Amino acid sequence: MMYAGFHRSVFAVALLFSMATNVECGEPVRLRVISYNMHHGEGVDGRLDLPRIAAVLLSEQPDLVALQEVDDRAARTGAVNQPAELARLTRLHVVFGGNIALQGGRYGNAVLSRYPVQREWNRELPNVNAGEQRGLLGVELELPGVGERLLFCSTHFDHRPAPLERIQSSERVNELLKEWNGPAVLAGDLNDIRGSQALQILERDWRIANDGELPTIPVERPVRQIDFVLVRPRERWRLVESRVLPEAVASDHRAILSVLELVR
Repeated sequence: MMYAGFHRSVFAVALLFSMATNVECGEPVRLRVISYNMHHGEGVDGRLDLPRIAAVLLSEQPDLVALQEVDDRAARTGAVNQPAELARLTRLHVVFGGNIALQGGRYGNAVLSRYPVQREWNRELPNVNAGEQRGLLGVELELPGVGERLLFCSTHFDHRPAPLERIQSSERVNELLKEWNGPAVLAGDLNDIRGSQALQILERDWRIANDGELPTIPVERPVRQIDFVLVRPRERWRLVESRVLPEAVASDHRAILSVLELVR
């Protein structure tokens, strides 16, 4: 019995050592991230259909979703609290950042998360020549087994041809997040292409999560990528997969998925 007890003790010590080692030098944490300009739930067929938007998201079992063009109790979408309804349909946590007053409600960005949100904030981005007010929505999350918080942001840049506001927005995003030293993911409709000045400014601090072009618009036959997922710091992330989802009716954009691994 003493012999058996000795081995049980040795096994217990070895197990505790193994657990401590895994916490300190654990396997990478894999995250499935979607960015989707949902066009307030109105598809190219003219139908308002939030369950259809939710189905697009659920088809990929995401951990984190950045949504743009989300209505909150606006008349044009039946005064529905779209963030709350999407949270109900997907069974994910939700945070909404309203940037524009619209028809008795608000309009802006949202985040859906499999993980509880520890902190949230919404910051206005530069507004040039009285355009639509844009914003950067940020949430801080605690991932299981990770001893630091992840910052996840959803944003939507200006759509007009002149690039000045997008350039200023990129500079503002980098400025707002310069004090964040942990892992971060930025996702959204940037209304500009890889190689543009706005994207080049972001790439000073961020890495785009797909190496080749992944067109997201126009939705029926995409030819340009303006929806992106970006990560920082570069050395903390491994890019497993990125692709555009095939659904081409639920919105006027296609959703983009990136599968990422956070190296601990």
